Amino acid sequence: MIHHMVLLRIKPRTSKATIDKTFAAIGSMKKHVKGLKSYAWGPYTSPEGLNKGFNFGFVMTFTNAKERDLYLFHPEHDKVKAAVLKILDGGLDGVVAFDF
Repeated sequence: MIHHMVLLRIKPRTSKATIDKTFAAIGSMKKHVKGLKSYAWGPYTSPEGLNKGFNFGFVMTFTNAKERDLYLFHPEHDKVKAAVLKILDGGLDGVVAFDF
């Protein structure tokens, strides 16, 4: 199993509708990559305050690295990345991706 964890710093004035639509688009990748087994997302909720400004995140679980790579290089992923980039605070500085 490969877990793909992404932290996002979304612009503060981004509407809830836009956020919901963006995360739904990310989740729609399940119909394009059969090895994408689970997807969960949400806002930062910890009282620790260690998020360094990252206010949303998501985790995807893939059956293996090959399936993860199919996701990363899928044409639909490029469309989703473009939508995410529009709402990031600081462009690519507003995202951290970590796979394990």
